[in-house]
Amino acid sequence: MGKALRIPTRNEVRDVARLAAPIVVVQIGLMLMGVVDAAIVGRYSAQGLAAVALGNVYFNSIVTIGHGTLMALDPLIAQAVGAKDQPAIERSLQRGLVLCAVLSVPLSLLLIPGEWLMAPLRQPPDVVPLAASYARACIPGVLPYLAFIALRQTVQAFALVRPVVVAVVVANLANVVLDWAMVFGRLGFPAMGPVGSGWATTICRWLMAIMLLWGCRHALVPFLRHWSREDLAFAPLLRMMRIGFPIGMQLWIEFTAFSVALLLVGMVGTLPMAGHQIALMLAALTYMVPLGVAAAASVLVGHAVGRGDPEAARREASAALACGIGFMSVTAILLVSFAPWLARAFTADPGILAVAAVLIPIAGVFQVFDGIQGVSAGILRGAGDTRIPMWSNLAGYFVVGLPLGAWLCFTWGWGAQGIWWGLVAGLAAVAALLGWRVHAIIGGDLRRLSA
Repeated sequence: MGKALRIPTRNEVRDVARLAAPIVVVQIGLMLMGVVDAAIVGRYSAQGLAAVALGNVYFNSIVTIGHGTLMALDPLIAQAVGAKDQPAIERSLQRGLVLCAVLSVPLSLLLIPGEWLMAPLRQPPDVVPLAASYARACIPGVLPYLAFIALRQTVQAFALVRPVVVAVVVANLANVVLDWAMVFGRLGFPAMGPVGSGWATTICRWLMAIMLLWGCRHALVPFLRHWSREDLAFAPLLRMMRIGFPIGMQLWIEFTAFSVALLLVGMVGTLPMAGHQIALMLAALTYMVPLGVAAAASVLVGHAVGRGDPEAARREASAALACGIGFMSVTAILLVSFAPWLARAFTADPGILAVAAVLIPIAGVFQVFDGIQGVSAGILRGAGDTRIPMWSNLAGYFVVGLPLGAWLCFTWGWGAQGIWWGLVAGLAAVAALLGWRVHAIIGGDLRRLSA
């Protein structure tokens, strides 16, 4: 029988919040780059806006797997830092960078045949070629994007987050200028429309990676000086893939589930789809906080595991869950209480307002379960447990959430509300499974807490 998690102290919650806060800023900054792209290209043409939106869906559906796979560095480096095992930190970082180079090749190749891969989506024929060109403009940015992820996960494990914040803020400012210049043809650039936004994004991804490496050079260079053939050995790289690939699949499953939900709502009509997007944007924005808490939990639990301190792992897990659930409970109350006012911040259309005002409170309920499952996944990642979250997401979304949502939507006639209640049920299932797993693993034998 494992030891139960307990109510955390104020100091323990403060420790988690202190590490999570800058990570949240980074997550919001990365999200804002896409918002700025849409805002600027939307002023160029409606067709360009649709192309950037579709191109980003295409890019993320492919690169998300590589992004998640590199998050294997979370448990590997955090546990090595906790154990003060300098050679293990060096090997993990170097192999992570090798993995960046390896993964960038197939992921980049998959971004080339955009027109052919997007054809089954039955999108407007004048949008697909532009979206495919936008995605191809993002190809040179795949390697620096993956390198940024690898470096970010590494320095987070050192609890060194300020350089990441600086890199993301500077990249956001550069993205505004470059988007404006390359989309509309300013500062000596030709007017490239949505494709220019893709090139601006690529430049900013290089800028982020270089700035992060420079900003953390004192912490990272000692681990990058000495390379050996072992860094290219197949078996250790495969081990890293085995830890990271389930994380990549977990992120991809979640991304795909929400893409399918969007397509299902689109079958109901244009107004429900617009209302759905408003509720989803609000949910995505507030989710940045538990996502940051999950990253902090991964680091702190990993440190405790590396030190061989199961009690500390339980304390950090309890504090992370308290932060994540507490914040999402507050946002749930706000979304339920102020839904009509929040909807009016996005649109004045009465039809869209009516839909959004109904969906936003459901998003409020959705928030609490999303916070539990997100933070729990971070705790388990710090403990080196990455497969259960993947299978839990698959079961929650594709066995419970989407089938139930489609049934409520089309058979019972609930429309977009049915899709959202299905997602709530799916997330509740994922939260229950991961909550049980956290109790079983963190409350169990320390020997099980290892990547």
